[in-house]
Amino acid sequence: MKSNESVKDYRWGYLYVVTAAVMWGLSGSSAKFLFNSGITPYQLVQLRLTISTGLLFLWLLIRHRSLLKIDRKDILYFVLFGTVGMAGVQFTYLFTISKIKVAAAILLQYLAPSFIAIHSVVFMRDKLSPVTIMALVGATFGCYLVVGAYNLEILSMNIIGIISGILSAITFAWYSVHGEYGMRRYNPWTVLFFALFFGALVWNVLHPPLEAFMHDYSRVQWVWILYIGILGTLVPFGLYLEGINLIRSTRASITATLEPITAGIISYIFLNEIMEAAQITGGAIIIASIICLQLNQEQDEKAPGIIRARNHTDE
Repeated sequence: MKSNESVKDYRWGYLYVVTAAVMWGLSGSSAKFLFNSGITPYQLVQLRLTISTGLLFLWLLIRHRSLLKIDRKDILYFVLFGTVGMAGVQFTYLFTISKIKVAAAILLQYLAPSFIAIHSVVFMRDKLSPVTIMALVGATFGCYLVVGAYNLEILSMNIIGIISGILSAITFAWYSVHGEYGMRRYNPWTVLFFALFFGALVWNVLHPPLEAFMHDYSRVQWVWILYIGILGTLVPFGLYLEGINLIRSTRASITATLEPITAGIISYIFLNEIMEAAQITGGAIIIASIICLQLNQEQDEKAPGIIRARNHTDE
């Protein structure tokens, strides 16, 4: 019975990450629209983090007040997780989008699974199974095809944008790995709140406090600002941490490569951008990699003698 419950939990974990990837896929194009309309990356990061922090605080205060408590000894961890992790991910990714094409920005950020795999092997002494390695390679190559990177003129791109994109991959990897560490002691929504809180705090220090809110935005701009703050940040980052809690950071980061597929579909529907055969093939490779990863994990869980350890602090 326990193995069936474990398999069910893993399926929920993949579903959470897939849902997060879909939401992120739309938020990248939304951010590009806002940049083209005059909003700067610095303003959008401040708007994004401040809105999501305030809404999550109100929700936890009303419904789950116990999740707002942490031990004093963990404050430093959350400060680093919020500044290096959350604020770092938000700024580097959005700054990259403002400098180079969205497709290229997505591709660079999804080098993160490779960094996570390297971290797991070098620092955690984990042994990656052949299936996991194949899924990692397949998802990365599929992402390369989906975003049409074979058409990108890398040498003519903005160098600062490329560097920022690589940093976005590193910070996303750091966020994933250290988020897993935090959830050994706390509920995923506690980890997310304090990541957002310290991220918003540092960004309202680096950028003039609440300056981004003091502009006269149009209704359309506010719609996309709120989308990015809620459905592009608060909800998907929460789901992603829930997913990490169930399937580990390596598998979650590979699964999240569904984001460029979502971006491609959105571009096809709303921007009439036709996907080439190579891009469709890349999407199929990503989906196949994720399916193989999930099936392999379920087989491991059903195998006799395997014990799954989960340290999860619920309210």
